[in-house]
Amino acid sequence: MSCLELQAFSVDFGCFPKFRVKKGSGMRFFVKGSAVSSPQSVQDASLRMQRSKKTVRVGVLGASGYTGSEIVRLLANHPHFGITLMTADRKAGQSIGSVFPHLITQDLPDMVAIKDADFSDVDAVFCCLPHGTTQEVIKGLPKGPKIVDLSADFRLRNVDEYEKWYGQPHRAAELQKEAIYGLTEVSRDEIKNAWLVANPGCYPTSIQLPLVPLIKERLISLENIIIDAKSGVSGAGRGAKEANLYTEVSEGIHAYGITNHRHVPEIEQGLSDTSQCKVTVSFTPHLMPMSRGMQSTIYVEMAQGVTIDDLYKQLASAYEGEEFVKVLEKGAVPHTRNVRGSNYCFMNVFPDRIPGRAIIISVIDNLVKGASGQALQNLNLMMGFPENAGLQYQPLFP
Repeated sequence: MSCLELQAFSVDFGCFPKFRVKKGSGMRFFVKGSAVSSPQSVQDASLRMQRSKKTVRVGVLGASGYTGSEIVRLLANHPHFGITLMTADRKAGQSIGSVFPHLITQDLPDMVAIKDADFSDVDAVFCCLPHGTTQEVIKGLPKGPKIVDLSADFRLRNVDEYEKWYGQPHRAAELQKEAIYGLTEVSRDEIKNAWLVANPGCYPTSIQLPLVPLIKERLISLENIIIDAKSGVSGAGRGAKEANLYTEVSEGIHAYGITNHRHVPEIEQGLSDTSQCKVTVSFTPHLMPMSRGMQSTIYVEMAQGVTIDDLYKQLASAYEGEEFVKVLEKGAVPHTRNVRGSNYCFMNVFPDRIPGRAIIISVIDNLVKGASGQALQNLNLMMGFPENAGLQYQPLFP
């Protein structure tokens, strides 16, 4: 790229008292590759240069939902991924800024219907579509792009289990065999070599991260695992539902999916894989009157002769050096507000008043580590980039 001399312009340095520059001195500025005559055009040129350096072209299917918009937010500062395609059937033809005003500064293509999407300019896809529709969409995609699916359609290896819990037959069973379950800290090596990753659900992420290391070392009983989990309303999606109206969810706590929540088989599949025998859990989720955040409080029986210190040491050892999973100092209680907007999972373990039992508390942001953040973490691995690329956002507080 040649270096072009641009139109000279004068700068009044009156607001910079440390600079002794004569007003109207006609200082000349040289910028590579673009004509700049205002701060805005300098910024626009910088954005164009940044986009030109992006090496991975990304498509976001279902960009008008919460997980889709969160992908867009996270990719805004990604050094290697640039969005070249966004779909949203009901919002086709609209810009992302018109649907999500907080993203109005992003220079992105308008959203299109999936049937009109051109995948020739795409290297990787985030699929943020509803359960039940995703499998057919992915089945119809051209071969080549790496895919991270944020729906539940490829999480359950047993397609009969999928039909039982989701009420319809799986229509892409041949692809299910190739999908890798993407709990990043547990399946990192498999994810690196995958072309299709089933991104875990939010509840299963917050539950499996603390339980897998303890089950692997046989420190807790596989029986009587009780999980009391609570999520912000964004976990229910962006669709207009009466049960999600402000007047329906504010000033109260709402248990739902009692004994039959669709995340149960996913949780049990992961824990059973770890223990190499069937694990059954008691799981009750609750909706909380907050936008985002998730806490899982887990009650377990310790194995014979095991102490709380043993549990703590195992968790600390398992996640030593992990960037996004943190075991807090002994006695510190994890709170959802301390991970809000970030890809972190904070956890800790406490003694129960009942001898031989322990209480584990795990918190995540359901839209980041519970969805879009973990999806980006997985795609980073699949594309051979640093796992934390685009994810080094610190939690928002207050």
